[in-house]
Amino acid sequence: MAQELLRETYRIHGRDFDKAGETATEIKQILKQLDLDPSLIHRTVIIAFEAEMNVVMYASEGTVTFVLTDEEIKLEIADQGPGIEDTEMALTEGFSTATDEMREMGFGFGMGLPNIRKNADVFNLESEVGTGTTVSALIRIDSSV
Repeated sequence: MAQELLRETYRIHGRDFDKAGETATEIKQILKQLDLDPSLIHRTVIIAFEAEMNVVMYASEGTVTFVLTDEEIKLEIADQGPGIEDTEMALTEGFSTATDEMREMGFGFGMGLPNIRKNADVFNLESEVGTGTTVSALIRIDSSV
């Protein structure tokens, strides 16, 4: 059984573009201090950033839970938002429901969920329209993509 080494939960506020990315940056700093393999850090930060941006862009609020064990890195992102009507479409590269305002800020290319799935060894997406979305991503420490 994997031994849990670290667990942190971060609150993300919807529409707070000024602080968007801070959670991913903090997770990156933690992993660098622990001297983890740079490719693992890179993959983890992509997942954290894309998920964090989805919360900022679409939800009223959410959390990112970061768990490090001696075998894996786990991220669970849960939000209170509109939910995703068509999860299959949402996982399609280039599909986006971003507003014009979000696109003008440089977001909304439809790569968030596909990038999360691509960088995770194990990926799960659950969403309920009108309630919110939960994304779980796991990276095995002995893996590489």
